[in-house]
Amino acid sequence: MENVQFYTQQLTDLAFKLIPQLLLAIVVLILGLWAIKFLGRGINRALEKSKVDVSLQKFLVSLISIGFKILLLISIASMLGIATTSFVTIIGAMGLAVGLALQGSLANFAGGVLILLLKPFKVGDVIDAQGFIGKVDQIQIFNTILKTFDNKTIFIPNAALSNGNITNYSIEPTRRVDMTFGIGYNDDLKKAKQILTEMVEKDERILKEPAPTVALAELGDSSVNFAVRVWVKQEDFWNVYYDFQENVKLTFDAQGISIPYPQHDVHLYQVDGGGTK
Repeated sequence: MENVQFYTQQLTDLAFKLIPQLLLAIVVLILGLWAIKFLGRGINRALEKSKVDVSLQKFLVSLISIGFKILLLISIASMLGIATTSFVTIIGAMGLAVGLALQGSLANFAGGVLILLLKPFKVGDVIDAQGFIGKVDQIQIFNTILKTFDNKTIFIPNAALSNGNITNYSIEPTRRVDMTFGIGYNDDLKKAKQILTEMVEKDERILKEPAPTVALAELGDSSVNFAVRVWVKQEDFWNVYYDFQENVKLTFDAQGISIPYPQHDVHLYQVDGGGTK
């Protein structure tokens, strides 16, 4: 009977000691969860103002929220007298093991975050990266998906993409079309230049500023080459390029100006004995 009274008294004393700590822990938990929720909303609004990608917004807010909740639980456990040193050590060891096992995926994740934050390109842009040219179809956390012009789907890891060279053809509203046209050495040089200049002036898709260039660029092995440099709107680039190639050929043919092709002269020499050299 005395043992029962002793243990009852011990439990009563422990309850009176733990109840204030437990109530305080509950209050801290409620206030902490409210503060984390409030902080998450603030971070989300800040990311929205920065025009960060929606998928990245949700992921970052979720990641930050989970991190603060873990810290909150560790703090509450410490308030209740629970030893947290071993707990923190276990979490650290698990984090290290996961990091080593997923270092490639984590590198791709970090690359995806950088791409979504720095925005070297966006969905719909045409880029040249890692040896592939195509339109950006999706920007995911681990990969970026390109659609090539012949309808192939290319998955590029974000780690390689964020650390490599990227050529974005869609950022600027205008692009320069560079073309070269050759004529024969016996053709009328001034006439050919005048034809090219008039063709440039008549094409309404070609911008007046910056001023287009039609100039003699090179005296080649088998042709006199003109450089034609014109500026167009981004969406007109390929149409102008292809149309101009066709129209130059048709106009040169109509005006009697030749477009030469590489050729070699073969000379035969008679030698003693009836043979050739």
